[in-house]
Amino acid sequence: MTKLWGGRFQKSAEAWVDEFGASIGFDQQLVMEDIEGSKAHVTMLGIQGILPQADVALILDGLQQLQVKAEAGELAFSVANEDIHLNLEKMLIDLIGPVGGKLHTGRSRNDQVATDMHLFLKKRVGEVIGLIENFQKTLLKQAEQHVETIAPGYTHLQRAQPISFAHHLMAYFWMLERDKQRYTESLKRIDISPLGAGAMAGTTFPIDRLKSAELLGFGDVYANSMDAVSDRDFIVEFLANSSLLMAHLSRFAEEIIIWSTDEFKFIELDDAFSTGSSIMPQKKNPDMAELIRGKSGRVYGNLMGLLTVLKGTPLTYNKDMQEDKEGMFDTVHTVLGALKIFEGMVATMTVNTERLHSAVHSDFSNATELADYLAAKGMPFREAHEVTGKLVFTCIQRGIYLLDLPLTDMQQESTLIEADIYDVLAPEAAVRRRNSLGGTGFEQVRVQLEKAQAALA
Repeated sequence: MTKLWGGRFQKSAEAWVDEFGASIGFDQQLVMEDIEGSKAHVTMLGIQGILPQADVALILDGLQQLQVKAEAGELAFSVANEDIHLNLEKMLIDLIGPVGGKLHTGRSRNDQVATDMHLFLKKRVGEVIGLIENFQKTLLKQAEQHVETIAPGYTHLQRAQPISFAHHLMAYFWMLERDKQRYTESLKRIDISPLGAGAMAGTTFPIDRLKSAELLGFGDVYANSMDAVSDRDFIVEFLANSSLLMAHLSRFAEEIIIWSTDEFKFIELDDAFSTGSSIMPQKKNPDMAELIRGKSGRVYGNLMGLLTVLKGTPLTYNKDMQEDKEGMFDTVHTVLGALKIFEGMVATMTVNTERLHSAVHSDFSNATELADYLAAKGMPFREAHEVTGKLVFTCIQRGIYLLDLPLTDMQQESTLIEADIYDVLAPEAAVRRRNSLGGTGFEQVRVQLEKAQAALA
C-alpha cells in the first residue's frame, strides 16, 4: 500500500517495522477529536477562500459520515496507515474521492495531533472534576452523620488523641478540594489551540487560527508555532495532578483497609466493593481499596515516563512524542475508575460507632488532656508532660487507664489535680474542648461542614 507521505521513498518498510512504528492501536481513542478538529479546519479553509465551498461541503459531509460510523463503532483501522490521522484521511478519500486529500491543506500531523490531545484532555479533565465533586458530596454526607462519633486519632499509627470521625473524613474532602483546584487551573493551559502551527513554522496559506480555535471552543491560541507542536506540558501537568490525586486516594484506601480489619473493625465495606477467598470461606477482602492503592503506581510511572521522553527531545516534534499518549489514556482511565469506585465504597460503608466508642475508652489518647489541664493551672508544660507520663506508666503497670486511676494516686504526682479531672479526661469532653479554628471540636467541625458546603456551591 502506498503511504500518503510516500512520494520520495523508493522502498517500503517491512510489515513488522510498520507495526512497531504505528500508533493506531491506541491513538484511535482520539477518533472523535480528530474528526472534530478536521471539521473546524476545513470550515476555516472555506471561510478564508483557501478551498472552494463545494469542496468544503463535500469534505464536511464525508467527515460527518465517518463520525456516525465512529459513534457506532463501525470504523476499521489499519496499521498500514499508521495513526488515527492517516487512517481517517484514507477513509475520507475512499469515501468522497481525491478531494478528500485537500483536507490537509495548511495543516500538519504535528499540529493535528497536538490539537486532538488538547481537545481530549479538556473533555476528560472536566469529567475528573465532576467525579471529584461527587466524591466530595459523599464524604460530606457521611461526615454530617458522624460529627459526634468519637474515634481514635493516630500519629505514627499509634493512638494519639480522640477526634470526631467526621473531622477525619473531612481531611480527605479538603485534599480533594485542592486536587479539584489544580485540575481546574490546568484547564487554562489545556484550553489553547495549536491548530494552524503546521509542522513547526506555520503555513504560507492565509489561514485564520483564531477562527479555527473559536470553532473548536478554545479560549486561546499558541503564540509560537514551534512551541505549539512541541509542548506537552499540559499532559505532564495532567499526569502530575493525577499522581497527587492518586496519592490521596491511596492514603485513604490504606486507612479503609486498616479500618476494615478484625483488629480495628471501625467500618465494614459493602459486599459490592469486597471479594472473597477461593480457599477461605470466611474472608471478606477490601480488594477495590487495595486495587486503587496499587494503581497509584502506574499513574506515577506514566508521569515519569513522559518526563523521561521529553527531557532529551530538541524542538520541535520528534517521533519520541508518540509515547505521550498511552500513559495519558491509561491515567485518564485509571483516575476516572478510581474516583467512581471510591465514591461508591464510601457511600455504602457502615461505620461501627460502638467499636469506635469502645476504642477511645480503652487507650491513653486522652493523656494530652491531663497535660493541658496542668498547664492551664500554671504548671510549665514540660513539667506537666512529665507528670502525665509518670501517671500513664503507673496505669500501664496496673493494667488500667487514666479514667480508672484513683484521684489520690494522681495527687501524689501533683496537688493541682482535682476531682474535675475525670470530666476533662472523658473522650467526648476532650474532643469538644478542641475548639480552635480548624480543630476537631464539634462546633468547629460543624463550621467546617458549612465551609465545605459553600465550597461545593
